[in-house]
Amino acid sequence: MILGVYWYFKFPENLYRFQFFKFLKGFGGHANNLAELEARVSVDHPENLIRKLEELHQRFTRIYLDIKINENYLLISTGDYTLFDEHFQFVSEIEKLLILANAQVIDTPFEVKSSRNLSPENVTYETIEHRFIQITGSDFRKNNAENISVRIDCNLPTIHKENLINDLIRIYTEENIHVFYYYDCDFKEHSNLMLFFSNGRQMENAVQHVDINAFGSRVRQLEQNYPLHFGNFGGMQYYPKNGPHITLITDKDYILNTY
Repeated sequence: MILGVYWYFKFPENLYRFQFFKFLKGFGGHANNLAELEARVSVDHPENLIRKLEELHQRFTRIYLDIKINENYLLISTGDYTLFDEHFQFVSEIEKLLILANAQVIDTPFEVKSSRNLSPENVTYETIEHRFIQITGSDFRKNNAENISVRIDCNLPTIHKENLINDLIRIYTEENIHVFYYYDCDFKEHSNLMLFFSNGRQMENAVQHVDINAFGSRVRQLEQNYPLHFGNFGGMQYYPKNGPHITLITDKDYILNTY
């Protein structure tokens, strides 16, 4: 799984500017559609451009590219439920090719007569085996960014809290996780904890994959070392609101509200 900074509902303003591509926001809930980047253009030598797009795609094998064709007209698109920086970097490179090809933006739909589909490399979709793991998004951060994180709620006697946090630090440093912060509530010699694990911006050639189930198994093993229980204890008045306590963070403005 890829954790970290992404875009879905809004465009990453002030980070990227496109001459040809439009951002089509995703819709959650019942609509449940991808966010997409789409360019509708006319070029003089479409086969030359398509060949260069195929060559470019070899650099960005994790991303799909769809090309719909009618003679000199092309509709070029890509998308996902989580558009990382890598997607926008890919489109930035396509924009350079369109400029070199003297492409012209067209505004009207056209009949599709053929298509080329450049599929992403095979991706294994993980089923999360550990029920205590929640995958959470965020509200908007810097440049309209959102963030996908692992959240774990747990509780234990306060006397063990510091040692637990130190053990979690050792785990995340070995599991390709570069963001860890938490909220807590201490009461009656007991602590409720709300833990968040994530990463920062996901750039070309530096996308960070996290084995969620391996990470979860290591967290579960901590039950053998501490009187640790998953979930919160004692009712809503003891909900962990104190924080965030940050142990490690990158791209902070994209992860947390800093005001």
